[in-house]
Amino acid sequence: MSAISDFFHRLSNLPDLVHWAGLAGLAIIIFSETGLLLGVFLPGDSLLVTAGLLAASGQFHINIYWLATLLTMSAVMGNSTGYWIGRTTGPRVFSRTDSILFNKKHATRAREFFERYGRKTIVVAQFMPIIRTFSPVVCGVGGVRFRFFFSFNVIGAITWIWSMLFIGFFLGRYIPGVDRHIEIVVLIVITVSIMPGIIGGARARQRKRTKAAAVVTESPGPA
Repeated sequence: MSAISDFFHRLSNLPDLVHWAGLAGLAIIIFSETGLLLGVFLPGDSLLVTAGLLAASGQFHINIYWLATLLTMSAVMGNSTGYWIGRTTGPRVFSRTDSILFNKKHATRAREFFERYGRKTIVVAQFMPIIRTFSPVVCGVGGVRFRFFFSFNVIGAITWIWSMLFIGFFLGRYIPGVDRHIEIVVLIVITVSIMPGIIGGARARQRKRTKAAAVVTESPGPA
């Protein structure tokens, strides 16, 4: 119980979380965020960038290439698990009641994203918090062939893990003192990560208003 309490306490301090979790812990976090619906609240992009920064500064003693390889495998396994959760539960996942660990709105957003962008969602969603947790489930529900899903799953995991880790690594290696301002780097990463979702949501609301206005305009007046 104390380990769980420590984990939630350290979520607010990513450098501390990286040191506490270690290699195995980071792998579990990435697997949970990509493969288990309850992992939606876990840090992804920000954790990877922080790990890269600490590896570059020598505060986290791990070979960056081994770390990238292990976490890529964790992401691939997590996405595959999410796919089979969707394949097994089917559309019932969209009718589940909300709870502390599950918000139906997130699943619906992922489904709308998939319907709009098609199968490239498998890759693009890796860079979008919340969407990346639910998109494999949506693919499973939607009956995407696993062989097709797995190939794009690998591409997305490699692109996401290696880009986030090495953004942090190169910042830590080539910008002196950046490791003393990790919170600023993390804030920038989080902002960039959520911007596509904010922009997409704003566009969706604009389209709804436009359609509603069109319906009102086309409605016949009183006889």
